[in-house]
Amino acid sequence: QVQLVESWGGLVQAGASLRLSCAASGRMFSMHAMGWLRQAPGKQRELVARITSGGSRNYADSVKGRFTISRDNAKNTVYLQMNSLKPEDTAVYYCNAVWLGYDSWGQGTQVTVSS
Repeated sequence: QVQLVESWGGLVQAGASLRLSCAASGRMFSMHAMGWLRQAPGKQRELVARITSGGSRNYADSVKGRFTISRDNAKNTVYLQMNSLKPEDTAVYYCNAVWLGYDSWGQGTQVTVSS
């Protein structure tokens, strides 16, 4: 099981970019499927993007073409590049790691997009 720490959220204006990072400690990071999920006030947590251990990616329809998930197994880190941010992207963003039934979460990082 891995421990996850997200960073580089913040307050930006609509149209700006941010790159979130999630640093993992623990064993077998490269074997984990990694994901970014978000939760806006009063809403359920939703999947934003996921990348498998083999590098396959999938995205929520609302972020396709704007967000890119990537991973650097040498650095035990997964990234979420967010471009053309919109006010509706405002949420707490969580990093998630899954492998063989183990499911780990970070503490979350706030992203606020002003109009």
